[in-house]
Amino acid sequence: MAVSDGVVKKIVLSYTYVAIWIFLSFTVIVYNKYILDRKMYNWPYPISLTMIHMAFCSSLAYLLVRVFKLVEPVSMSRELYLRSVVPIGALYSLSLWFSNSAYIYLSVSFIQMLKALMPVAVYSIGVLFKKENFKNETMANMVSISLGVAIAAYGEAKFDAWGVTLQLLAVAFEATRLVLIQILLNSKGISLNPITSLYYIAPCCLVFLSIPWIVMEYPSLRDNSSFHLDFAIFGTNSACAFALNLAVFLLVGKTSALTMNVAGVVKDWLLIAFSWSVIKDTVTPINLIGYGLAFLGVAYYNHSKLQALKASEAQKKAQQADEEAGRLLEQRDVDGSHGSGRKNDNQN
Repeated sequence: MAVSDGVVKKIVLSYTYVAIWIFLSFTVIVYNKYILDRKMYNWPYPISLTMIHMAFCSSLAYLLVRVFKLVEPVSMSRELYLRSVVPIGALYSLSLWFSNSAYIYLSVSFIQMLKALMPVAVYSIGVLFKKENFKNETMANMVSISLGVAIAAYGEAKFDAWGVTLQLLAVAFEATRLVLIQILLNSKGISLNPITSLYYIAPCCLVFLSIPWIVMEYPSLRDNSSFHLDFAIFGTNSACAFALNLAVFLLVGKTSALTMNVAGVVKDWLLIAFSWSVIKDTVTPINLIGYGLAFLGVAYYNHSKLQALKASEAQKKAQQADEEAGRLLEQRDVDGSHGSGRKNDNQN
């Protein structure tokens, strides 16, 4: 009975973490759309919004790591920070800037459809940097995802070429960042969770974003005397962004990254439904057919990754078992030789 209760508790907790992550991810996306869209809150300053998020998140991350010491910092030299974290921070700032900018031009539902290209971008860049092996089967799957997204784009009622370009650039920069994390950090034995990532990377992003902000958004904000920063709106928006990072920390820590990928698919469909029913964005049948094809491709990709992970784990276990058997045989041979030696001594 105790085991049964423990299993039930674990399942309930896992589903709770998934639900919290979906809710917060959903909230941040819709909230950002609300702030940036000219027909809603009408504050079309994506760099400024991203900088507010980074300032808020880096401050809280500093408190968690350095003041309250709830999260252990990573041992990192200045040279490693400059060579590894700074390039990742630059890519992250570009990814956030362009993805937030896309909300001004595109519907939430269409942005989610374009984000289905993320596995394609990660795999292609992984092959380019020799972190992934080129396989015809995987590339065929990537082509099917791309075809699905292309069909969805063809069926988009309010297609905006500039908005699509911004979102595709955001996907490309984010995919490059994910691959570089493997090359520059994970390969050196450094693993950053979402809180330590914010602690090291958010201040770096803030510095990079300040450069285009001074040129592109600061003059307009300075001249717009009617604007006053609404602390209720931007404070709660930033709090949701930080809470989302905490939710990722919990979800991946207590379940797995694959669980987050599956939860992400559920979240995308919910966002498309919300965008259509509440925001009243137009979702055409061609949109759904195209995204359905891309969705199947992404689902197959995640399934293939899971199977490869299981095979790798099984291989490791078999190797460990072989090594253990070898050690036992070696120990038995040693014990046997000692035993025969003692026997000979007794006979003498």
